[in-house]
Amino acid sequence: MLTTLNRKRDIEHWDAEDVEAWEAGGKNIARRNLIWSVFAEHVGFSVWSIWSVMVLFMPTAVFHIDPAGKFFLGAVPTLVGGIMRIPYTVLTAKFGGRNWTIVSALLLLIPTLLALYFVNQPSTSYTTFLIVAAFAGLGGGNFSSSMSNINVFYPQRLKGWALGINAGGGNIGVPVVQLIGLAVIATLGNAYGNASVVCAVYLVLIAVAAIGAALYMDNVKNQKADLSYMLKALRVPQSWAIAFLYIGTFGSFIGYSFAFGQVLQISFKAGGASVAAATLHAAQIAFIGPLLGSLARPYGGKWADRLGGSKVTLYTFTAMTAAAVLVAVASTMGDHAGYPKGGVLVAMIVGFTALFVISGIGNGAVTKIIPSVFEAKSRSLEGDSATRAAWARNTSGALIGFVGAIGALGGVGINLVLRSSYASTKSATTAFWVFMAFYVVCGLVCWAVFMRRPSLHSLPAETADADVVVEAEALVLEAESGVAATVPASNPAQSSSSARA
Repeated sequence: MLTTLNRKRDIEHWDAEDVEAWEAGGKNIARRNLIWSVFAEHVGFSVWSIWSVMVLFMPTAVFHIDPAGKFFLGAVPTLVGGIMRIPYTVLTAKFGGRNWTIVSALLLLIPTLLALYFVNQPSTSYTTFLIVAAFAGLGGGNFSSSMSNINVFYPQRLKGWALGINAGGGNIGVPVVQLIGLAVIATLGNAYGNASVVCAVYLVLIAVAAIGAALYMDNVKNQKADLSYMLKALRVPQSWAIAFLYIGTFGSFIGYSFAFGQVLQISFKAGGASVAAATLHAAQIAFIGPLLGSLARPYGGKWADRLGGSKVTLYTFTAMTAAAVLVAVASTMGDHAGYPKGGVLVAMIVGFTALFVISGIGNGAVTKIIPSVFEAKSRSLEGDSATRAAWARNTSGALIGFVGAIGALGGVGINLVLRSSYASTKSATTAFWVFMAFYVVCGLVCWAVFMRRPSLHSLPAETADADVVVEAEALVLEAESGVAATVPASNPAQSSSSARA
């Protein structure tokens, strides 16, 4: 422990692409930072989604908030979390990964303490609850700072897996807070006072995250991710396409995470269950989808490392379209029967779970596209290899924050569409058909932007895999984006092969 306390916290120069330094101990430093980054982000996700659990302890008869109002209550922290992701991206580079992880973890005390107090005040106005829920958005910002930081520590050939682990470990915070809520409901009941136990658990975990970051994480002094890099990234047309695709993957994951428990609770109540029984049944199922989706995310990154992010992403949206059709058809049949029951309810839950798993895979795949695009574009910049690598690292790190912010808007959209559907038809069926149509559009965008390029026909057949597709697309768009106008310094196919070695 004494060695840990005396360890220098600042790394003056970090080059993850230096294989010799990586094998000599760099990978151990990266792994240590990854572990605590995952833990801090995990707690952040839990706090961000804590109101998906709090509403289960808020019966309508006591708090006077109807289902449509609860969906909107879930949309507010999602929106705020998305907005916070933009400044959080650059704050990591400004203050250092270790320093900002400590600060961002401690900031989570604010929404947790507010939830602890106000969930015990049923006479509180709905407007006040919206403001209190908005503070939970601080937890959503942790994703971007964490991802930007870990993007620096790992080499290009391992970024898909590392970023997938980081994001997936963070995402697991969603089902974990729901599991803790389930444990409280199953043992103590769903009385609103029992929600305090959930908040108390996270006060302890926040302290552990801050202390762990202080003891074991590092600041990389040559990391840069200011707003100028974000502006450079946004000049690349592909950046906007990536952000749009992230709405469909991460936006679906976080949106369904907030909404799934409420959809189930409404369905069980429609079937005649008491409020307490409906809440318990919903809590017993709601965590499964987010858990499986979180566990699937690293594999999306790993498969993207092997097959290419664009190809895996296209497969993802094809599968999500099919899963959305299953949910929509099951919901339609449930409407005709009065409420979902028996095999129809099972089909609906299976479809929802599939959406979680597939969106988790898609999260990792889309994230992999980002460093691939900017690594390819950096080859046509003037300067030595270290300068080009730094540009690619800093620009892709900045874009991760923007993409994360835009992607979170998908979670807002899901909750608002569900709210509108319930308010107008007393059913979620219309919303499910809207989601299905959106996934079709996402698949078409992925195909048109990343996989259908005339320039690819000139590539040798043996090199035309998905990673080369991404790189060739990036190089073709250089003239359009204004990032560079010189001829690439190296062969894209050769570079892609070495990146996967």
